Amino acid sequence: MPTNFTVVPVKDSRRKTRKEGDEEEEDVDDNNVLREVDEDAPGDGMPKESSPFINNTDNDKGNNYDGKNMALFEEEMDSNPMVSSLLNKLANYTNLTQGAQEHEEADEDEGAKKKTVKSPQMGTFMGVYLPCLQNILGVILFLRLTWIVGTAGILESLAIVGMCCSCTMLTAISMSAIATNGVVPAGGSYYMISRSLGPEFGGAVGLCFYLGTTFAGSMYILGTIEILLTYIVPKAAIFVAERKEDEVEALLNNMRVYGTCCLVLMSLVVFVGVKYVNKLALVFLACVILSILAIYAGVIKTAFDPPDFPVCLLGNRTLQNHNFDKCLKTEDIGNTTVTTKLWGLFCDGPELNATCNEYFLLNNVTEVQGIPGLTSGVISDNMWSDYGPLGMLVEKKDQPSIAAADTSQDIYMPYVVNDITTFFTLLVGIYFPSVTGIMAGSNRSGDLRDAQKSIPIGTILAIATTSIIYVTCVVLFGACIEGVLLRDKFGDSVKGNLVIGTLSWPSPWVIVIGSFFSCCGAGLQSLTGAPRLLQAIARDGIVPFLQVFGHGKANGEPTWALLLTGGICEIGILIASLDAVAPILSMFFLMCYLFVNLACAVQTLLRTPNWRPRFKYYHWALSFLGMSLCLSLMFICSWYYAIVAMAIAGCIYKYIEYRGAEKEWGDGIRGLSLNAARYALIRLEEAPPHTKNWRPQLLVLLDLDADQAVKHPRLLSFTTQLKAGKGLTIVGNVLEGTYLTKEAESKKAEQNIKSSMTAERTKGFCHVVVSSNLRDGYSHLIQSAGLGGMKHNSVLMAWPANWKQSNDPQSWKNFIETVRETTAAHQALLVAKNAENFPTNQDRLGEGTIDVWWVVHDGGMLMLLPFLLRQHKVWRKCKMRIFTVAQMDDNSIQMKKDLQMFLYHLRLDAEVEVVEMHDSDISAFTYEKTLVMEQRSQMLKQMQLSRNEREREIQSITDESRSSIRRKNQGGAQGSSPSRQSLQREDIQEDEAQLIHDRNTASHATLNDKAETGPDRVHMTWTKERLFTERNRNREPNANVAVRDLFNMKPEWESLNQTNVRRMHTAVKLNEVVVNKSQGAHLVLLNMPGPPRNRGGDENYMEFLEVLLEGLNRVLLVRGGGREVITIYS
Repeated sequence: MPTNFTVVPVKDSRRKTRKEGDEEEEDVDDNNVLREVDEDAPGDGMPKESSPFINNTDNDKGNNYDGKNMALFEEEMDSNPMVSSLLNKLANYTNLTQGAQEHEEADEDEGAKKKTVKSPQMGTFMGVYLPCLQNILGVILFLRLTWIVGTAGILESLAIVGMCCSCTMLTAISMSAIATNGVVPAGGSYYMISRSLGPEFGGAVGLCFYLGTTFAGSMYILGTIEILLTYIVPKAAIFVAERKEDEVEALLNNMRVYGTCCLVLMSLVVFVGVKYVNKLALVFLACVILSILAIYAGVIKTAFDPPDFPVCLLGNRTLQNHNFDKCLKTEDIGNTTVTTKLWGLFCDGPELNATCNEYFLLNNVTEVQGIPGLTSGVISDNMWSDYGPLGMLVEKKDQPSIAAADTSQDIYMPYVVNDITTFFTLLVGIYFPSVTGIMAGSNRSGDLRDAQKSIPIGTILAIATTSIIYVTCVVLFGACIEGVLLRDKFGDSVKGNLVIGTLSWPSPWVIVIGSFFSCCGAGLQSLTGAPRLLQAIARDGIVPFLQVFGHGKANGEPTWALLLTGGICEIGILIASLDAVAPILSMFFLMCYLFVNLACAVQTLLRTPNWRPRFKYYHWALSFLGMSLCLSLMFICSWYYAIVAMAIAGCIYKYIEYRGAEKEWGDGIRGLSLNAARYALIRLEEAPPHTKNWRPQLLVLLDLDADQAVKHPRLLSFTTQLKAGKGLTIVGNVLEGTYLTKEAESKKAEQNIKSSMTAERTKGFCHVVVSSNLRDGYSHLIQSAGLGGMKHNSVLMAWPANWKQSNDPQSWKNFIETVRETTAAHQALLVAKNAENFPTNQDRLGEGTIDVWWVVHDGGMLMLLPFLLRQHKVWRKCKMRIFTVAQMDDNSIQMKKDLQMFLYHLRLDAEVEVVEMHDSDISAFTYEKTLVMEQRSQMLKQMQLSRNEREREIQSITDESRSSIRRKNQGGAQGSSPSRQSLQREDIQEDEAQLIHDRNTASHATLNDKAETGPDRVHMTWTKERLFTERNRNREPNANVAVRDLFNMKPEWESLNQTNVRRMHTAVKLNEVVVNKSQGAHLVLLNMPGPPRNRGGDENYMEFLEVLLEGLNRVLLVRGGGREVITIYS
C-alpha cells in the first residue's frame, strides 16, 4: 500500500534564514555521486558508500538547532540529521554518469566556478529502448543469420534463437529487479554484480564483461571490413589468391591489415572526442532500422514479384558466379556452337574437344531462382539442417546428379563450399552475440529521468522486439530464399552480393550500406564503453594492478584504458575470422549474464531486508533457470572456451580475494555466507566432534603493552604454523576497566591485533573484552568465545616471564586461574615459554628435532601437535623424538617396544627413547630451593599485611627459627664442655637467622614505602649464589668460616613442607634429564603439571614450573582437555 506523508511546518522564530549563496553552494555539494570512499570512515574503519542520507551530516553542522521545539533531540543532531535536511538532500540527489566532461566542453578555469549540474531528461524510449535495439541488432543479423538458417534449418534455427532470446529475457528480468532495488549509478552490470555479489565476483565478472565488450569491438570491426572487402570494394584487397585453395588465407590476411587500420582510426576518433560518437549514434541506429524495414519490404514484394537472382547449378552443385555471365556450357551464335566462360573454368581450353572435368561432362547445367518468393513452397526444403565438414560442397539435394569417379580436382573447381566445419553448437556460439547488448539501458542509468521505471520497461520491450524480429527473419528467410543460396555464406553464387541484400527492397545496396554503418557505429560504441568500464573497475580499487588504468587525461578521459582496450581488440582482429571471434565474446557475455541471474536469485532467497525491488515480476526460479541456461549455453557453444573463461574469472576472483582492497558493499554473498554459517553451526551443535575430526580450535590469549601493541607476535606465527589456516582461531585480549571509558582503547587494541594477524598470516577472529578485572575477563573469554558448535577447545598463551619481578602478584595469579579455568572447561592448554624465540613464518628450520616428553597420558595432544607442526614449511625438516620416563619397577625395554607399536598404529614417524629415572636421595640443592621458595612465599604473604603487623610477624618467625636452632644444638652440647667452635657455630647460625629477618624487613619496608629500587636491591627469589653472598656479607674474613658446609642449614630443612620438597625434587630431576637430552632441540613439548587444589600453594606452583623449564630455549607446556584427540582407527 502507498504510504502517505504529511509535512507539518513547525515555526521557530529564532531560526535564521540562510543566504541564497549558501543555499546554492549547498545544492551543488548535495549533488553527490555514489562512489567508494577510500578513506576510513570513523567508527568501524570500513569504507562506506557516500549517500545523501546515511551518516552524511557535514552540511548540517553549520546549523544551530537551538529552537525550543527540537530541544529534546539537540544532543543527537551531530550524528542524526533532521528529516527536513534528509528530504532536501534526497530532492537534490542525482547519480551522474561515470566519466568526466569532454575536454572540448570543460572549463579552462576549473575550480574557479562550478556549473550547475543538469538533471537527466532521457525517457524510456530514447534512453533505454533505442540504445538496446541498436546494440542487439547488428553484424550477425546482416552477415550470418541467412547462413545459420540455411545450415541449421528453420526448426533448429528457431531453437537457437529461442534459447538465446530466452536467456537474455530471463537475464533482463533479473537485471530489472536489481536495477530497481535502489539507485543504480552508471556502470551497468559491473555495478550491479559487484554490489550484489561482492567485490570478488564483481571484479571477476566486471573484467569478463570488459573483455566481452572489447572482443565485441573486434567482431564489429571484422564485420565492417568483411562488408567493405567482400561487397563494397572487392578490388581493394591487398592479398589476392592465385589459386582457389588460397582464397581463405588471402581473405584473413586482408582482414588483419584492414582491421588494424580501422581499429587505429576508430581509436583516434574515440580519443579525440566521444561526443562525436554519441552524436552519430542516432545516424547508425537509423541505418539499422532502415535496413530491417528494407528486409520486410523485400519479403512482401517477393510474394507477387520475386527479384531476379539466378543461381547456377552443375548437377546438384552450386557454382561461384564470378567469372561467367551465362549459366551455359555452350551457346549457339548463328549456326555455330561456341563454348562459354563456364566451359573454360572446367576445361583445358575453349575448344569443344578439350579435356574437361569428368563431373562437368556427366552433368547438366541448370539455373534456379535464388529468391523464389513466399509462395514458392521452398520453406519445406529449408526445414532441416545440412551440416558438413570443411570443404563440403553446397548442393541442392533434390537436383539430379551423376557422381564422377575422380573427385580429387573438385577443390580447384569454382564450387561453393563450406569454409568451416559446421555443427549445431558452433552455430549457437556464432549467433549468441546477436542477442547481447541488453545492458545498454542500465549502462545509461545516469542519464535517465526515472531509471527504476525506464530500465525494466525499455529493456524487456527491446528484447521482445528483437526476438520477434529474429524469429520472423528465420521463418521468412527460410520461406523466401533457396537453400543453396542460404548456405552460401559470402554470396558467391549471386555474383558476390550480400545474401540478405538480395532479398531487400528497393536495392541490395540499402542493406550493404546500412549494415556497414551499423557495424562501424557498434565498433565505436564498444571502443567507447569498454575503456570506461575498465576505468570504473580500476577506480574502485579492487584490483590493485589495474589502478593505473583509472587515470586519464585532465578531463577524465580513460587514455590508458583506451590503449589497453585497443591492444586486446587487436588480438581479436589478428584472429581475423568473425566465426572464430564470436564464440569468444559469447563466453564472456554469458558469464556476465549468469552472475546477474545468480545475484538476483541469491538476494531473493536470502530475503535480505534491503532487497525491495520496485519491479515485482521476478522470481528466484526464473533467475535460476536463466543461470542454468547461461551455463548450458557456455558449454554448448564451446566447452574449452567455457573452461578458459571460467578459469580467467576464477583467477581474477582469487587475486582480488588475496590482494584486492577490502570493500564492504553489503553484498549478497556475505548474506549467503551468514546463512550457510548459521546452518553449519546448527548442524555442529547436534553432536560433539568425533576423535577422528578433532583438531585444535585455538583461543590465543595475547598480552598488549601500554600502547596497545602486541607483546608476543611470534605467538601468532606459532598459531599459523600449528593451524595452517584450518579450523578455528580466536585471538583474544582483556582490557581492565569499563567499556564506556575503554571503548576507544578497545577499538585500537582490536585494530592492532588484526594488523598483527595479517602480518603473521593468522586467519581467524579477534575478540577484545573489557572487564572490571583481568581474571574475570579471561574467564569470560574462555567461557563464551566462539558460537554454537564453532567453539575453541584449546587455549594458547605465553608464559608470564616476569612474574618474579612483578610487584603485582595478580600477574601470576591470573595465569594460574586461567589454567584452572581451562581445566574446569575441559579444554586443552598450551603455554609457550620464551615465545619471542619461536620462529617466524619466514624462517626455515634446518635439520633438528621436536622433542616430546611424554610423562603422563592426557589424550594424545603431545603426539598430535608435532604432527600438525611438521605440516608447515617452517618445521617440515624437523624430526620427531618421543621421550618417556620409566620408574624403577618399569621394564624400559618393553616400554620402548610398546611405544613404537603405538606410534606405528598412529601412523606417526618418530624416534623413541625411554629415560630411566631412579629413585635417589633428595639433594641439598633441592632442599635449598624449597627453603628459598617457602621464604619467598611467606614474604609475599606479609606484603598484604600492614607494616606493624608485618614487623610482628617477621619477628615471631625469626624468634621461632632461633629457638629451633638452639633446641637442635642442645643435644650436641650435652656431656661435653662447649668448645669455642660450637659457640662460634651457634653465633653464626643466630646471625644467619638475623640476616633473614633484616633482609625481609628491609624488603618489606622498601615495598611499603614504594621507593624506586633496582632489581639488585629487592630479591624476591634466592638463588644458590645469592645465598652464599648473603651469608658471607658483613662477616669477618676467616679461614674457618669461608668454607661453609651446606648441611649447616639442615635444622631449617626439617621444618619444610615435605610435599613441596618432593615436588621440587621431581622438577629438579626432570629438568636435569630434559636439559641433558633436549637442550639442542628446536622445540620441547612437555606435560604441564596441574595447579594445586589448595590455592595457598599457587606461588610454589610457579616456582616448580620455573625450575622444570630452566635452561630450555623453546618450550611448549601441554595440558590435555580430558578427552582423546588421536586414534589408531581409520
